[in-house]
Amino acid sequence: MDRVFAERGFLPAEDPLVAFPYRSPLAELDEIGRDLPSLLEDEHFREYARGLTLPSCPEDRGEPDYMRQLHLYYVRVGFLASAYINQTSQPRATLLPQNLAVPLCKVCNLLRRPPILSYDGYALYNWKRFDPAKPITLGNIDTFQDFVHMYDEHWFILVHVEIEAIAARILAAIGRVGSASGGDRAGAVNAELVEIAAALREQVAVLRRLPEKMDSALYHRTFRPYIRFFENVVYEGVSEGAMNFRGETGAQSSIMPALVSFMKIPHQPSVLTNHLADMRRFMPIAHREVLSEIEAMPSIREIADAVPFNDVLEQIATFRETHYKWANEYISRWTDDPRGTGGTPYMSWLKQLIDETRAHML
Repeated sequence: MDRVFAERGFLPAEDPLVAFPYRSPLAELDEIGRDLPSLLEDEHFREYARGLTLPSCPEDRGEPDYMRQLHLYYVRVGFLASAYINQTSQPRATLLPQNLAVPLCKVCNLLRRPPILSYDGYALYNWKRFDPAKPITLGNIDTFQDFVHMYDEHWFILVHVEIEAIAARILAAIGRVGSASGGDRAGAVNAELVEIAAALREQVAVLRRLPEKMDSALYHRTFRPYIRFFENVVYEGVSEGAMNFRGETGAQSSIMPALVSFMKIPHQPSVLTNHLADMRRFMPIAHREVLSEIEAMPSIREIADAVPFNDVLEQIATFRETHYKWANEYISRWTDDPRGTGGTPYMSWLKQLIDETRAHML
């Protein structure tokens, strides 16, 4: 496993680029991005958006910041496309105009991912530190792109960013297990399981902070609609037929799939597992490669002590239970639609994951 993952988790190797270079043609996207929450308050936003001439996607000329610029372009254009389709004051659109569809498809093709704003663009590449010398933690981070003028949306994203930062400790521990060999392997496995469980406890503690600055009565009708899946959307200038893509969802984070693969949790094949497998298409390619590497590791269940092994499983289950609680509090109590932003009946599926995790205990 590349050392970057042990140091940064699934966050980018460098803090995301928050603006294009001064006087660059691409800087126009920064201005549009800053104005987007205000623009969406206008019922004529779509007319404005159809009139935009977006700058071309960054080209690889060997600059050291090329990939950071490419990801920033994806964030800006991805937000703009989702804003167009899902503007809350208007009926949902079923055609993404060519001036938005072509740039979005081009950048997503370069990043080898589906053409829709996903978890990586909404969270992993959408944050900055106030003090670069201090950790990636709540209080020292903020978003630079949003859909609405509400700190609730910032907080929703930033909670996920700190959880991703803590995951570096989990990946580092998994990497050390992979490097251990011989008679010391069992001892190394148990020591690293203790570290993984400790990191998971910290992630749960962060996830439990969600209500501090996020109102459940506002979430479902303000910014959640903007991260919804695309259903029967025609990408003008790209495809004549309508297409469907899963919206932004925490299921596109690589943390839980990495833990499931490491612990070899045997989730029963179902529509749920097919859905989770499909979510990998929406992850950065490097994350998919890490997950494949972890999947190929031998099982530790036969050499692990029961107490640390079961503790990790209990913390995974607790994390999922906290997610389940917030899904009920923030979503299902406010809507009759059983589908999450990824387009699936998430509540019944979350319960299955929790039960199967605990069933794997020694």
